[in-house]
Amino acid sequence: MRPTGLYADDLLLALAIADDVDAFTLANFATGNLTVEVKADDTPVTAVDREAERTIRAALADARPHDAVAGEELGQHGDSRRRWIVDPIDGTKNFVRDIPVWATLIALLDGGRPVVGVVSAPALGKRWFAAAGDGAWEGRDADAARALAVSTRGTLGEGTLSYSSLSGWEERGMLPEFLTLTRAMWRTRAFGDFWSYMMVAEGLVEVAAEPELAVWDIAALVPIVEGSGGRFTSLAGQDGPFGGDAIASNGLVHAQALAILAAETN
Repeated sequence: MRPTGLYADDLLLALAIADDVDAFTLANFATGNLTVEVKADDTPVTAVDREAERTIRAALADARPHDAVAGEELGQHGDSRRRWIVDPIDGTKNFVRDIPVWATLIALLDGGRPVVGVVSAPALGKRWFAAAGDGAWEGRDADAARALAVSTRGTLGEGTLSYSSLSGWEERGMLPEFLTLTRAMWRTRAFGDFWSYMMVAEGLVEVAAEPELAVWDIAALVPIVEGSGGRFTSLAGQDGPFGGDAIASNGLVHAQALAILAAETN
């Protein structure tokens, strides 16, 4: 697959950056040498997170000097219609416990619309990516990637739901609604973080949802889910990555899932 759309060059740039970051993060994974700090929001961070984000920012500054950048660890830089959104390690809690479910997330927003997304999980040997007009794909190498497509299951009772934890739903006061959603599904599993959404894009899971997320947790996921034929919204049904929470689906069951959660979100 060679991208040819309006954002093809941006996608190829993001993939090249992901190659460099993967080499660094993977070399520092499961070494037993990590120093873990706890941020103000009670989430962990390591020097690897920060250095990975610096690597991404340096590459973007060189290749796209007029674009803005926002990242989880190093904040906002610049003001532009084109804005890169970066999560250097999504799943840091897994990373520090030597669990291989973590990924680097790189997204480009153009006028607030996510148009490029790369999710690279080197410890899993997986990478997913998409660009507006070029569909969504899975593969370590763009030239040998396979096209993604969501499932065709049309009811919650046929589908699988993936999530990250129950505690977030309880903290938001939505645990009863969420449990109702789980009971409506054929199966539930907590694959967690980015992986839940990539399974939606691969057609393996019908619904993924989380009650509290930042834009850098979401932005790279949206083009991939939408490029595979799915739908990605907030729990209130707002398209895009700015709702502070998320639900992704194959599209066919989206309204059904939202209706169950509507008591709290509407």
